[in-house]
Amino acid sequence: MRKLVVQQWVTVDGIAAEEDGGLSFVSGEPFSEKTDPAFKASMMGFGDSIDTMILGANTYHQAKGYWPYAEEQGEWGEKVNNLTKYVASSRLDDAPWGDFSAATVTRDPVATVRELKEREGKDLWLWGSLKLMHSLLSAGVVDEVRMLVCPASRGKGTRIFEDTRNLKVLEATSFGNGLVLLHYEIKN
Repeated sequence: MRKLVVQQWVTVDGIAAEEDGGLSFVSGEPFSEKTDPAFKASMMGFGDSIDTMILGANTYHQAKGYWPYAEEQGEWGEKVNNLTKYVASSRLDDAPWGDFSAATVTRDPVATVRELKEREGKDLWLWGSLKLMHSLLSAGVVDEVRMLVCPASRGKGTRIFEDTRNLKVLEATSFGNGLVLLHYEIKN
């Protein structure tokens, strides 16, 4: 069975979005001349393990103007753009993605995730989309959480977890760019 893996950029104090929704704390781009080779290898390995991306409507609106045209992202951008995409939205009727295949709009993301997990393929990736992530966690369909911990704190903002969660460590890796990957299995 496929897994739903959440990946979030977070601060050391567990903030996944600042009070204004911003992510000014995010550091370490996957691809540039300055990219830590170990971090790049980790991201590419993760990219090889997934074939489907799930986004909330807000994350979709933020991403659709950049990622389909992000040639500077190189191989990582190609991976992102070629994923099968689903957008959870009660308002959108369609979700174009530049010249790439459009995303499928789902009104019931929990049912969609359950159905996708039963299909053949690689794992599913929930990208950003904190509100959607919290609802999928509450529904018990999130299997793993990958936190890219940035060397910053914010004190206030939206926390990655809103409630009690028991986690099992799968990986803890620090990179030369200051980021730490904390990868957990959700124990339901």
